[in-house]
This record gives sequence, structure tokens and C-alpha cells, in this order.
Amino acid sequence: MTVRPASSSVPTSTRLAAALSQLSRIIVGKEGPIELALACLLARGHLLIEDIPGVGKSTLAHALAATLGLRYSRIQFTSDLLPADVLGVSIFDSAAQVFRFHAGPIFNAVVLADEINRAPPKTQSALLEAMEERQVSQDGETRKLPEPFFVIATQNPVEQIGANPLPESQLDRFLMAIELGYPDAAAERELLAGGDRRARIADLEPVADAATLVEWQREAAAVHVAPALLDYVQALLTASRGGSGTDTGTRRGLSPRAGLMLIAAARAHALIGGRPMVLPEDVQRVFPSVAGHRLAGGARTGALQAQELLRAVAIP
Repeated sequence: MTVRPASSSVPTSTRLAAALSQLSRIIVGKEGPIELALACLLARGHLLIEDIPGVGKSTLAHALAATLGLRYSRIQFTSDLLPADVLGVSIFDSAAQVFRFHAGPIFNAVVLADEINRAPPKTQSALLEAMEERQVSQDGETRKLPEPFFVIATQNPVEQIGANPLPESQLDRFLMAIELGYPDAAAERELLAGGDRRARIADLEPVADAATLVEWQREAAAVHVAPALLDYVQALLTASRGGSGTDTGTRRGLSPRAGLMLIAAARAHALIGGRPMVLPEDVQRVFPSVAGHRLAGGARTGALQAQELLRAVAIP
């Protein structure tokens, strides 16, 4: 299905609102997490969704790809998954007497790494270079990944059987970590009455394509950040490290790279809201999702600690 060209006079925020509206018809009652997922994509980051099975994690990834007109692949992470199953493998062509590389599912615009923490660490690490460098090094060759490139990984709570916690180096590759949670009563009733929403994904009309999304990402990166806003971000980073008299009880604070990711996410959130500059409210909205999984205790506990930091640090 091809996306219909839109008039250049249509503001980006209007088109993004149309994407959010369409996604909300598939993932009912979860407007907040959907907005964060879109902001993560606009900020050229990767998204980690930690939640119990059956709340729509995989459906969100598929619906996001369909709404934005992007090529999509799903990798089911299991205990016997090999790195080659993710990246690809070179197979000898006896007729041509050469090895030919067969690309793995990682070579798509949107990649769902489903239940990533059920795979062994060696396979988990196969994603590190792809997520950070947007390339794959295999058999002495470096192959670029498509642009845009967005990994959505889901993981089950670590207390569940067969789940392996992700190492800190892997967690840091994710710009955001979010939860979907149970729907409220009204949303759940709508889901029960309407049936499985995954069946509706095939009928979604793309509101963009890969080239449009890349342009939106450039627009997000150009959103203005005032010096006072940078002071606020730096104050949050300092507070996370126990500075300014703040004791968050964490083993480690936020790194400068986390600060850069926070600014990128806040810019994307401002673009969604149609604002030409980042406001403190944009930082506050994305901060728990950007900082939570980088603080001690995992995504859920870390998000609570991030909320404490927001309460402790005054806006300049």
C-alpha cells in the first residue's frame, strides 16, 4: 500500500496527530505510551517495552510500522536463538564459487525483538552494534542498516521463568523504556466487544513513508533548546548522581549520553505538540522513560526514582 502525498502546507504536528489517532484505535486507552513510542522513533532512538504478556506490546510495534509505512520484521527471541538468526549468514554458492550474504531480519526499518530477555547474552549482544552504529559487521564486511532504523524490544518481567535480565550496556542502547499496563475498565470493555485488534492492522492506511519519517526526524533534531532548558537538564543529571544534596538511592547516576538522549526525546515531544522550542514540560514528560531504566532497580523502580528527581529539582 502506498501513502498518499500530503500537501506541504499541512503542519508536521497535524500529520503526527493523525498517526497517533490511528494508533489509538488499535492500542485502546494507551495514548500516553503511544505518544512516547512515537517520540522515541522521531528522536532516532530505540524502545524497550517491559510488561506482562498479553497487553499489546507486539501489536503496538506492528501497528506503528503499518501506520508509518515502514518495512517490519519480528524476531522471536528464544533460548536457542543464534546471532546469525538475527544478523544474517553467508552461504556458499557452488555455481558461482563465492559466499553470498543472506540478510537477517535486522535489515528492516522497524524490528520487533520479542521477549528479548529470553535469549542468551551472546544473542542479545548481536543487537549492540546494530542499535548503536546502525550497521552490521559480518564476515569482514560492514553493511549499513536501512534509514530509518528502529528497534522495539519487549521483555517480560525478570521474575518470570526463563527470563534473563539485560546487561546495563544493552539497556543503555534504548532511548526509552515504557510499560503499557492493564487497560482501564472502559478501554478493556471496548477491547472485549471489538475482538482482537491485530486483525485490523492490515487495514491501516499509512500516513507517512520512510522518506517522510526521516524528514520528521530532521525537524525534531532542529527544535530549539534554550540555555535555561539545558541548565534544567544538567541539574537533573547532577541530581541523579547524588549532587545538590539529592540522595536517590541509586548505584549510578545518569551519564552525559543519557542527557543527550533526554534532549533528543524532549525535542521530539515538542515537535509532536507543534512547538518550535522545548519547554520544561517536554523534559518532564519524557524524563521517566529516558532515565528510569538507566537508574538502579530496573525500568519500573527507576521510573519512580526519576519522578522523585523531577520533584526534587526546581525548574530554572
